[in-house]
Amino acid sequence: MDLREQWIETELEELRRAQRFRRAVTPPPGLLNFSSNDYLNLAQHPDVIAAAERALHAAGAGATASRLVSGTLPLHEELEARLARLKGYPAALLFGSGYLANLGILGALVGRGDTVFADRLAHASLMDAALLSRAELCRFRHNDTQHLDELLQKHSGAGRKLVVTESVFSMDGDVAPLPELAAVAERHGALLLVDEAHATGVFGPGGSGLIREHQLESKVNLSMGTLSKALGGYGGFVACSTAMRALLINRARAFIYTTAPPPAAVGAALGALDVLEKNPGWGAELLRHAAAFRDQLRAAGFDVMQSASQIIPIQVGANARALEVADKLRAAGLLAIAIRPPTVPEGTARLRLSITRAHSETDLARALDIIRSVCAV
Repeated sequence: MDLREQWIETELEELRRAQRFRRAVTPPPGLLNFSSNDYLNLAQHPDVIAAAERALHAAGAGATASRLVSGTLPLHEELEARLARLKGYPAALLFGSGYLANLGILGALVGRGDTVFADRLAHASLMDAALLSRAELCRFRHNDTQHLDELLQKHSGAGRKLVVTESVFSMDGDVAPLPELAAVAERHGALLLVDEAHATGVFGPGGSGLIREHQLESKVNLSMGTLSKALGGYGGFVACSTAMRALLINRARAFIYTTAPPPAAVGAALGALDVLEKNPGWGAELLRHAAAFRDQLRAAGFDVMQSASQIIPIQVGANARALEVADKLRAAGLLAIAIRPPTVPEGTARLRLSITRAHSETDLARALDIIRSVCAV
């Protein structure tokens, strides 16, 4: 090993000792996959694939430049208009991924002298974005609007204030009290960004998300989402006002300094939106199946925390135990990845189950039997 890299093995060994070492996961064939974010089973949908193929053949393999140079294609503008309509906002802006969207948004809106107020369990991309923005970061207790109110009151001085949260939390499966959060943010003159990555396509009228379900479009300044969860493809976006979009185009470095999303990915997203429009009840149907499965797990004695979505955690506690149970489930034919710190707080390692439209009633019954037999409490 290069002498300059000897420290790496020490770091890796520390991760192994803490049961926090990770490897890339390729889903083995034949297993029931309960670790996918493809909630509506659109990644393999023939109409989505066909739309991606049409875009690929019409516009080529890549956009060839950043959006502000020569990389903006009619496909990008069409998708942005469609996403704005879905979300109920005047405008939308595409980013290369959800992570890049959050980095770009926060970096454009806040900096030194400003303050970001983030839910303690908000996604890592929001936390990283806040830190990179150089704004002060204040974390409020999970879904605790009173604590947020107290922090905003404490930081009532000069500087821009931005509240950030997820609507559906990716590791807990619970939902944010958006009406209350919006009221607190508005009362203190704070901007509000809601990450709808795991709500888009599932919650709200026609899969439009929880912001629209609560009719909060005029209260939530930025509705961020991804194309890589329920829509089955890849990319990120934010729906917002036309003025906000113009500011992001000029200030969001993650938008300015990166090549535009490739035509095939944009085409796939347009195809997914077409399928969603033709099947507006799919999200509600998925949530009903998830609720029934969650109730059965709870009745069997499992700790599914405060899940209220298609994401159902089974809290285990210790890292080693979570890894052991995940290995046993895989051996029994079910893929449920062990989620450990730092993704979740210390001592709350869990199995994260994602219910998707790919799961038949037979699949769900079989999964329940496997979980009961392997993880009996």
